[in-house]
Amino acid sequence: MQRVVFLVDMNAFFISCEMTRNPEIIGKPAAVAGNPKNRTGIVLAANYEARKYGVKTTMVIHQALKLCPGMMIIPPDHHFYEAKSQDVMKVLSNYSPVVEQNSIDEAWLDMTGTESLFGTHLEVAQRIMDNINDELGLWCSIGISENKLLAKIASEIKKPMGITELWIKDIKTKLWPLKVTDLYGIGKQTGVKLNNIGILTIGDLSNYNPKALNQMLGKQGIGLQRLANGIDDSPVIPHASGEMKSIGRSNTLSEDAVNIEDLRNVFLEMCEEVGYDARKNNKKARTIQVAIKYSDFQNITRQICVEPTYLTKDIYEKGFALLKKNWNSSKPVRLIGISITGFEQDSLCAQLSLFDQSDVFNEVHNLSQKEEKLEKAMDSIRRKHGITSVSRAIQIKKP
Repeated sequence: MQRVVFLVDMNAFFISCEMTRNPEIIGKPAAVAGNPKNRTGIVLAANYEARKYGVKTTMVIHQALKLCPGMMIIPPDHHFYEAKSQDVMKVLSNYSPVVEQNSIDEAWLDMTGTESLFGTHLEVAQRIMDNINDELGLWCSIGISENKLLAKIASEIKKPMGITELWIKDIKTKLWPLKVTDLYGIGKQTGVKLNNIGILTIGDLSNYNPKALNQMLGKQGIGLQRLANGIDDSPVIPHASGEMKSIGRSNTLSEDAVNIEDLRNVFLEMCEEVGYDARKNNKKARTIQVAIKYSDFQNITRQICVEPTYLTKDIYEKGFALLKKNWNSSKPVRLIGISITGFEQDSLCAQLSLFDQSDVFNEVHNLSQKEEKLEKAMDSIRRKHGITSVSRAIQIKKP
C-alpha cells in the first residue's frame, strides 16, 4: 500500500483569524503587527490585499505603511490564535487519527489507507479545505505526497487555497525546476552561497558534487542535498499532551551590548545548558532559534533547520552564526536567547540515505560521534560537581 501524507498549511493564519471576528477588514489591506499606536514592531501576518502592495511578514511596521499607507494594523492576540489552531486540529482529527502538528498553523496527516472512507486524495483534500473554511472561516493550502518532506514543499506551491500533489515520480519534473530557496531548510543566506557557485535550482543542488558541497557548507550541505532528492522516511508522529516542545535559555544583560563579540562567552554558556538539558532528556532538535531584544524593547526571533542534534558544539556554532547574521550593531541589545525545538527521533533533516555510504558522510558522522562522547563525558562531571565544574578553552578568560 502506498503511503500518503498530507500537509495542511493555514494561509496568512493570524490575520485570517482576526477576519473571523472583525469582518470589517475583509477585502481591505490589513496586518497583524507589533504596536500600532507607536508604529513599532514587525508584521506577523498580512492578508493578501496588503501583500499586493509588497507587505511581507517580518517587515517593520513603518516600512509596511510606506508601501500601503491605508493598511489596518491589528495588535496580536496569541491566545486567540492558539484557540483557533486547536479548532483546526480538531477538524483534522476527523480525517486521520495520526496528526502531527508542526507549528501553530500547519500539521501533517497520515492518510494511508483512507481512500475507502473519504475517496481519492484530491477529493478528501478538497473536503478538508471546505470543512475548515465552512466551520472556522479560515483558508488553507494542502500538499499531498508519500512523505512529510515532499508534502511540505507541495503545500507551498499554490497559495492561497491550493491543493498540490508531489510524488517521488514527479521529482525531476516538479521539484528540481524550483528555485533552490524553495527547498525546506534553505534560508536567504544559504541560498546566496549556493547561487554564487551556480546552484540555482533544486535540481542543481541534487546533482552537485557532494564533496565540494561539504567543503562549503559542512554537514549541512550533505543534509540539504539529500532533501533535494526528496527522500524522507520519517513517520507522522502525533504529539503527546504535555510533551516537551522546546529547550531554551535567555539572558537579560547587566549592560546593553553593541558588540556581539562581547557576548560570545555568555551565549556559549547558555548553549552549554541547553545542550546539557537536551542530552539529559534525549531530545535531538532539528530547529535552532535565537532571540534578540533591543533596548527599545523591539524583539526579533530567527531560526534555522539543522540535522537532528543535541550537541552543544552544533547548537553554539549554528546559533551564534544566526545571531551574528541578524545582529544590528547600531542598536543596543538588552537580552539574547537561544532555544531548540522540532524534537523527533527521525527528522526531515536527517532521514535521507542517498549518500550514507560516501566517504564525506562517514567522516562527518565519525566527528559527530567523537563530539558526542566528549560532551557526554562533560555531562557526567557536571552531574557530580555542577554545571560550571568543567569549561571549554574558549570560556577561560585571558589574564
